[in-house]
Amino acid sequence: MKKITNFAINYDEDTKQQFTSCYNEKFVLSASLMPDAHSGYVAPIGSVLITKDFIVPSWIGYDIGCGMIAIKIGGKELSKDIQKNAEKIYEIINKKIPMGKGNYNNEKNISLKTKQEFTKLLERFKTKDYNKEDYNYISSEFSIKNLGSLGSGNHFIELSLHQEQLWLIIHSGSRKIGHTLAEKYMKLSQKINKGQGDFEKTFAFNVSSKEGKDYIKILNFCLDYALLNRLEIAYQIHLELEKFYHKKIKFTLWTNKNHNHAIIGKNIIHRKGATPAEKGERGVIPGNMKDGSFLVEGKGNPEFLMSSSHGAGRKLSRTEARKKINLEEFKKTMKGIHATVNQHTIEEAPQAYKDIFKVMEAQKKSIKIIAHLKPIINWKG
Repeated sequence: MKKITNFAINYDEDTKQQFTSCYNEKFVLSASLMPDAHSGYVAPIGSVLITKDFIVPSWIGYDIGCGMIAIKIGGKELSKDIQKNAEKIYEIINKKIPMGKGNYNNEKNISLKTKQEFTKLLERFKTKDYNKEDYNYISSEFSIKNLGSLGSGNHFIELSLHQEQLWLIIHSGSRKIGHTLAEKYMKLSQKINKGQGDFEKTFAFNVSSKEGKDYIKILNFCLDYALLNRLEIAYQIHLELEKFYHKKIKFTLWTNKNHNHAIIGKNIIHRKGATPAEKGERGVIPGNMKDGSFLVEGKGNPEFLMSSSHGAGRKLSRTEARKKINLEEFKKTMKGIHATVNQHTIEEAPQAYKDIFKVMEAQKKSIKIIAHLKPIINWKG
C-alpha cells in the first residue's frame, strides 16, 4: 500500500488534485506534500514523490538543480559597516552580477576556477554512450555565459544578519541551460509514451531505457552546473566586498543545497520545490524579502520523506500579486531593508507569500532551526 502524507497549509483544490493525480500513478511508492505547497504544473511545488523504475522529467521541472547557498562572512566587525554602506554595496553588486530574465555573463568576467570546474563537468559527461546532441549544447559558448547569473522570478541574493554575524544567501539554478534541456526531455517522454496534446504532463522514462539514461545524465550535469552557478555568484560577491573594504574577508560555505531534483538509488526520489532533510543534513529555507531565511538541520523524518519546504510558498499567483498589491504597500513593507522594490518585482512582495513562521511551525518534526537570518540587502532581477 502506498504511503501518502500531506503537511500543506492553506492549499487550494488545484494543488490537491495535482498531488492526487501524481501519487495515483502506478509506479509511485510514496508521496508527501510539504507545508509550503501550492499548484504548479503537473506536480505541485512542494511535492516529494518516490517511484520505482521510472523517472518523470515534469516532476522535477524546468529549473533543474535550483537551490540555495548559505555562506558565513568574516567576523562580527562587518555587520554594522554593511548596514551603514548598504546603498553603495547594493549598487556595486547590482552592476556586477547579471540579474533578470535574458541577462547572462560575459565570459571574460567568469573566474578561471569556475571555467576549470565547468571543463571538468563536461569531461565527466563524456562517458560511454553519452548523448552527443546534448553534449554539443552544454559545451556551447552560451552555456558558460549562464554561469554567475541570477535569473528572475523568486531567485535572489541577500546579505543578512544573525546575532551580528553576516551571511550571504543565494537562490538560483541552472538558468536557460536547465530550462532548454528540461523541455527537450519532457517532449521526448511524451513522444515515447505516445501522449497527445500538452507535453507538460506526467510522462515517465524507465531508468534502464536509453532515453532514461540520457535524461539522468543531463539531470546530474544540471545539478552540478546549478551548484557551480551559485558558487560563481558567491565568488564574485566575495571579490567585490574585498575590494570595497580593501582587505581579505573570510567566506565559509555552510551549505549548498538544491530543491529541484531526482535522487537515483534503489528507488527514485523526485523533489519539486522541496529541500532534502536527512538526519543532520543542512538546508536553507527562505521566507520572503522582508522576513529573511532560516538555516536548518534535518531530522530525517520518514513521514516527510526526509524532506522539508523550500520556502514559504506562494499565497498569490504572480498575476494575482500584480493585481492585488500596490507599489506603495510593497515599499512600506520593505522599510529598513535595501532591496529591489519596483513595479517589476511586485509579484515577489512579502504579501504574495504564505506566513513563513506558520510554515516553519508545520515542519518542526522534520527540521530544527539553527538560525533565523534577517535581511539587510536583497537583490532581485
